[in-house]
Amino acid sequence: MEISSLDYAIIFGFFTLVLVIGLIASKTSGKNTSEFFLSGRNMPWWLLGFSMVATTFSTDTPNLVTDIVRTDGVSGNWVWWAFLLTGLLTVFVYARLWRKSNVTTDIEFYELRYSGKSARFLRWFRAVYLGLAFNVLAMAGVTLAAIKIGQVMLGVSPITIVAIAGTITVLFSTFGGFKGVIYTDFLLFIVAMIGAFGAAIYLINLPEVGGLEQLLSHAEVKGKLDLIPSFDDKDVFIAILIIPLAVQWWSAWYPGAEPGGGGYVAQRMLAAKDETHAIKATFFFNIMHYALRPWPWILVALASLVLYPDVASIQQAFPQVEASKLGNDLAYSAMLTKLPAGLLGIVLASLGAAYMSTLSSHLNWGSSYIVNDFYKQQINSNASEKQLVLVGRISTVLLMVLSSFFALQMQNAKQLFDIILMFGAGSGLIFILRWFWWRINTWSEITAMVVSGVVSILISFTAVGPALFGADGFFDSWFQFPFVVIVTTIAWLAVTFLTPAEDHEVLQEFVTKINPGGPGWKRFNAPSTESWNVPKGIMAMLSGCVMVYAVLFSVGNFIYGKNVQGLILFVVALLSGYVLSRAWKQMQGLF
Repeated sequence: MEISSLDYAIIFGFFTLVLVIGLIASKTSGKNTSEFFLSGRNMPWWLLGFSMVATTFSTDTPNLVTDIVRTDGVSGNWVWWAFLLTGLLTVFVYARLWRKSNVTTDIEFYELRYSGKSARFLRWFRAVYLGLAFNVLAMAGVTLAAIKIGQVMLGVSPITIVAIAGTITVLFSTFGGFKGVIYTDFLLFIVAMIGAFGAAIYLINLPEVGGLEQLLSHAEVKGKLDLIPSFDDKDVFIAILIIPLAVQWWSAWYPGAEPGGGGYVAQRMLAAKDETHAIKATFFFNIMHYALRPWPWILVALASLVLYPDVASIQQAFPQVEASKLGNDLAYSAMLTKLPAGLLGIVLASLGAAYMSTLSSHLNWGSSYIVNDFYKQQINSNASEKQLVLVGRISTVLLMVLSSFFALQMQNAKQLFDIILMFGAGSGLIFILRWFWWRINTWSEITAMVVSGVVSILISFTAVGPALFGADGFFDSWFQFPFVVIVTTIAWLAVTFLTPAEDHEVLQEFVTKINPGGPGWKRFNAPSTESWNVPKGIMAMLSGCVMVYAVLFSVGNFIYGKNVQGLILFVVALLSGYVLSRAWKQMQGLF
């Protein structure tokens, strides 16, 4: 594939602009940790909302969607579409609570909600566990996608891609801080969306594909179009639809979709001007992330089945790709090699934008854990703001190096998605309930974290998995995830009742500051008689889910040429939007 001078000019101009924005932001980002990690807690909702969307628009996301569509069809995307329930619960229930907490990181929450040495231990351990271990794995997946794009589209070795892309990103993140991330995310999102839609329109109209109508009737594609998996295969139906909707969304921890909010989403809520801006930002993010953005990737994935029906055909077309990196997710990059000059430059710039946006967010978020919740708490409690910013910049570089190393060892995005999802299974319910039930303590969280990790390792990496699940096992293969959830939940509930509750004074201070309300805090004195808005929040969440799913499937049906179904779903979206607006207005303290 040849890249024209026009493409190089577009790419060079774009990244120059991004680095300039980062350098301008660096003038204020190094003042203190509040500026470096939260941009002074004064960001408007629209910038934060665009930033959330840009962060989740990583280079590995189109690859993941492509892998899913080629393997399980369009309906396979329920494995992440189900997280909309988590997202909207965060919007209408938890966004206000996070902003009211006024913590610097969501990990700092532990010493606000829990007490004693166990709370301090949990805080620094989770900081290392999430900010270092899980964060490095998530970034490795993004870097792996960049490696595959570089090998297929540019013929560049993995080491070269890691060195160039990683260096640019880490320099930007180190000096620009959170403000640099937020400002550039707005630009990155626009370029990324133009690239995604432009690529989809061009590629489905390739002569080999023949346009939308011919694509949808192609033999390799027709069996992949269902929006809801067929019940004919019970195991697939349960694994793809029932488990995500019934269990996964509330039980699993996953970056960007944490039950009760957390991670880089919580970081942006904490950086908002106030509670209202935090709510608006997360709501905007969920609409864009689930309702509008998936279809360009899905269409390219479907078109790839025409040109590259299997992994062997991809390998034949791109012999330079290392065998260890081959997989269905490579088909997205393979399709992009068909783009013309100009559009190719925009798409490459958009992929670079997606890479930088996601990595810079993860680097700043992970570094905030290491600085605020580990270094400051365990190593140097008297460190000055200048020292803390310096440690933040050093940890940013180290996180990039570690994630690059792991990226070189991995094979595909779906592999990483499944590993992270399994390791977080069973812990999600704690993150939802700990705001509203006084009895949950530090040992509840420690137990959930340890048990889910141990059980997941036994199932995924030892002979226990095949012995228990699958054709030769005791259970069906789809029961693997629920099994981890059940074991973990039983364990942490048992430990909760077998261990003492948190210090009454600490719990009272939590109620006084946050005022979460509800029957779970009746024994404590609330600061006001403000009515409990969680029931209204759940109503708003359910209405919002119907609205977003209706928009998502309305667009899908219009694409499929099913205009009547598309119109009906559009009306459903309007009606549920009306119900949502009514429920939203009734919730106190939102506007």
